[in-house]
Amino acid sequence: MVQILSRSFIQAVGATLMVVCLLQIGQAEVMSSSNFKMQSDSINSGGELSNSSNFRMEDTVGELATGDGTSTNYNLRVGYQQMQEVYLSLSAIGNVVMAPSLGGLTGGTATGSTTFSVTTDSAAGYITTIRASTSPAMQSGVNTIADYVPAGVALDFLFTTDPTDVHFGYTVEGTDIALRFQDSGGVCGVVGNDIQSRCWDGLSTTPVEILRRTSGNHPGGATTTLRFSVGLGGSVGVPAGQYQATTTITALPL
Repeated sequence: MVQILSRSFIQAVGATLMVVCLLQIGQAEVMSSSNFKMQSDSINSGGELSNSSNFRMEDTVGELATGDGTSTNYNLRVGYQQMQEVYLSLSAIGNVVMAPSLGGLTGGTATGSTTFSVTTDSAAGYITTIRASTSPAMQSGVNTIADYVPAGVALDFLFTTDPTDVHFGYTVEGTDIALRFQDSGGVCGVVGNDIQSRCWDGLSTTPVEILRRTSGNHPGGATTTLRFSVGLGGSVGVPAGQYQATTTITALPL
């Protein structure tokens, strides 16, 4: 959230993150080829798929030792029908207050960050996306701050603000970040490092993948840092007002 106290002064710019955690039925992949995936299989003596106008039933006959088993750290689901349920959690995220205060006529850069964790027992892993509720994301009434636009196809390695720029961008840091946020040799989109405050993008109202994991991580989970930055060039004045951006983080099991 940004509050502009006068025409020549901008207080902290920030983003309020609205977290949406979606839990759906996941599928654990056991066999695959270039064209097909067999999510789960069963050795039994019978079974079929039955349908009516209101119901759908799938059954198997003859499987042995099926059911649920639990311990302090694990849940075990034995059997073809048992194994389809997936656990996924997304931790709550607080508001982001960005600092330092910025002069609307003199410019500068303000930053802020928050963290969240995703935990799942899906053998295929999970993906996480981010989207903005408005375009541009940062708004104050009719006044806006533009979303950051990378200079090329790949993300910008550095958050760069020219004298005539006014923009709001983000990057992510963690063990499960998507390829486009990874870097090597000062270039983003290359499998390699995860250097802090590198590989910047602008928000969009279309969901953008920021995390991808191809295996489960229960019970430990994985923590990710969302880092935001606002750059105001010294040659552009920004009207006074209270600016706010709202984004939605969505995690889904694979």
